[in-house]
Amino acid sequence: MDYMYKISSTIIIGFLFLLSVSSYADTKTPLRILTWEGYVTPEDLKAVNLLLEEKGYLYEATVIKPYAEGAEQMFDLIRGNGIDISFLTLFFIKMMNEQTSKLLQPINTHSPRLSNYKHLIPSLTHLPMGMSSPSELTQKSMPLYIPWGGGAYGFYIDRNRVKAGDVPKSVKELWLPKWKNKYSLNQSQEFYNIGLAFMGMGKSPFLFHELVLAGKRNEIVKTMSSIGELQQKLNLLYTNAGHFWKASPKFNKDLLIVSSWGPEITRENNAGANWRMIEFDEGHMVWLDTINFIKGLKGKKLEAAEIFANYFIGKEVQSRIARELSMVAASTEVADKLGLGNANTIFNDNMFVPPYDDISYSIMKRMTDAATIESIKN
Repeated sequence: MDYMYKISSTIIIGFLFLLSVSSYADTKTPLRILTWEGYVTPEDLKAVNLLLEEKGYLYEATVIKPYAEGAEQMFDLIRGNGIDISFLTLFFIKMMNEQTSKLLQPINTHSPRLSNYKHLIPSLTHLPMGMSSPSELTQKSMPLYIPWGGGAYGFYIDRNRVKAGDVPKSVKELWLPKWKNKYSLNQSQEFYNIGLAFMGMGKSPFLFHELVLAGKRNEIVKTMSSIGELQQKLNLLYTNAGHFWKASPKFNKDLLIVSSWGPEITRENNAGANWRMIEFDEGHMVWLDTINFIKGLKGKKLEAAEIFANYFIGKEVQSRIARELSMVAASTEVADKLGLGNANTIFNDNMFVPPYDDISYSIMKRMTDAATIESIKN
């Protein structure tokens, strides 16, 4: 009888233990992540969730769908109160009257849970377009972002099908008949295509932003004319494009040049392709993607978010994004030879996409909408 009692007790204790483990898992609160495709892998989630569990946090990092596509879409998702952590592109933060910045909270860069912060490239940590408004008490601004990784809106050419001597040297060559229907463009972030058209005219890719800041209203009106050089240049760029993409580019037998942020290129090359970035004489428009905490995070959930962020700015993940996503890592612990190369070379100040204001954005949206309609007609 005593023997049977001991067996029963053991079974009951074991059952209660399993029940408690199950209960523990069931009580975990999601830590909801809005990210670009390819940024947070299943392996990353497994590792960071194990880290949270080991530290006793009842939170589980999970990536929400859809993936990030652009400034307006990310703003809408964050505003819908379904996000805890985002991977915003830096200039999105203060675009359109700083609407997104109002939904973010400052980063405590001295948090003991952000031990990898000290390894970030110093020139990337306090960029004006990612800083909060000065506090009424301290009159100091704080970063609304943690630098994560960046790169260029680049154009990659299929060197398996295009000889070295035929690779374009200037942005202007994209308008040549030989490339008609042979290149792709991003559809969801139209300001890059406006920038491309400006570069094709020998001007700054961010001319609208610069004119607005300078208050040159007459020049703005002239530049945005429906019969002006810019609109005609843009119309032809859109008409001649062989494909438009939103979240990530597509690859097919007809495209010889693919526009991309970079992450998809390594994947294709690993599968046997040979896509190489075109080094245009005019340079590249560059971007920095960041980690942000949505306003309202506090207590243990904020601590869990910091642990998540710290893991993603650690050497392992930073090396992966440089090696596998063709990006420039934000950490000084990653060798320059990985990814696109030296961050100080890539992140050229005068080619950093600025935080467009309402006026600039609405002008560009109207012009690219017109170019889209024109491309459909043709």
